[in-house]
Amino acid sequence: MSEDERTRAMRSPGDGRPLPGRPDDGPRSGGAPAHQIPGTAKYEQPRPPQEPQARSKVYGKARSGKSPVRPLGGGGPPAQGGERRPRFGGGGPRKRPSWRTILKIVAGLLIALLVLSVAGFFWIDSRIQGIDGVLDDYEGRPDDTPGTNWLLVGSDSRKGLSAAQRRKLATGKAVGQRTDSMMLLHIPSGGDRPTLVSLPRDSAVTIPGQGRNKLNAAYAIGGPRLLARTVENVTGIRVDNYMEIGFAGFVDIVDAVGGVEINVSQNINDPKAGLKLKKGRQILTGGQALGYVRTRKGGALPDFERTKRQRQFLGAVVKKAASPGVLINPFTSIPLAMSATDSVTTDTSTGAFDLLSLGLAMGGSPVTTVVPFGGNEIAGGGTAVKWDTAKATRLFNALKEDKPVPQDVLDKG
Repeated sequence: MSEDERTRAMRSPGDGRPLPGRPDDGPRSGGAPAHQIPGTAKYEQPRPPQEPQARSKVYGKARSGKSPVRPLGGGGPPAQGGERRPRFGGGGPRKRPSWRTILKIVAGLLIALLVLSVAGFFWIDSRIQGIDGVLDDYEGRPDDTPGTNWLLVGSDSRKGLSAAQRRKLATGKAVGQRTDSMMLLHIPSGGDRPTLVSLPRDSAVTIPGQGRNKLNAAYAIGGPRLLARTVENVTGIRVDNYMEIGFAGFVDIVDAVGGVEINVSQNINDPKAGLKLKKGRQILTGGQALGYVRTRKGGALPDFERTKRQRQFLGAVVKKAASPGVLINPFTSIPLAMSATDSVTTDTSTGAFDLLSLGLAMGGSPVTTVVPFGGNEIAGGGTAVKWDTAKATRLFNALKEDKPVPQDVLDKG
């Protein structure tokens, strides 16, 4: 290295003293730029001609301006770690909720649902209308047996129906109330299929304190209490729960679940029941359903066919009411609960939990039959249905013992 070069390296820039010269350079002060300054006449080099830049296109059209095209979804350069910044808001990367937060939300929803369910249960329970003394003890009452036995009664009460509704539903103007249908439901204690037995209303039975008469006369004479006692005496089965519904309640419940699908076995045209149906599967409204279970048209034994339709429809409506599509939908479950509690009357010991058990049992496709009968007899001033004593005894003994009903006593229809 020459002396001048060592001097240049040791000199601090900007001290104002001239630097040693270069062969091709004039004197410069320390702090002078070591590179050529563009724009000076001495150092300016001619620039080569530049070709005009092609204008970029956006969606097939020329884009104005010369600034570079920014990529879509831009919002700035990517954040550190390769994560994109949110398109809007300009903040840092979005944080995902932690598992702890998710679990807290789920737990909160479950607690709210539990609270609403419990509140709804007590609300329904408080609306159930009980009848005093229906299942009171009396001397000679059958002993308690395994399983649960329900007496289900459909009355012809017109209570709650206006004059226009009575005309539309063809219910007539009869006052008071009588039993239009009666069924005995046995729910086994071991979880087997329940058994639903129709008790024909014209059955010839002995009514306590009244002698021989038709079964529905017990209700007309002494109401639900005498009817329950009569059923216990003729079957030997202790009734644990009693439930009754009238015409208006029946219509309201069917309409509340949006109608019920029924497979009609034959064309029916019955002006007395206000019913006209064609053969085949169809959705019945509340009014049509009422006519369907009341009509005496069809079959060689009209009353026998009538009990079959009643069992068919009861199973269908309870199964529809207990379906998830109805229960979890507040627009159907709440009107159903209100209609049911407004329309149904029970004994005072029956509550919402019992009704829930009834619904679950009926939703499980119970075995359905009618009391075996054979021939007629005169009772109550008219012709009544006479039970086949031997087969009926075997039927009711099986229920008392909480066993399946023998196949040869079941209604094969």
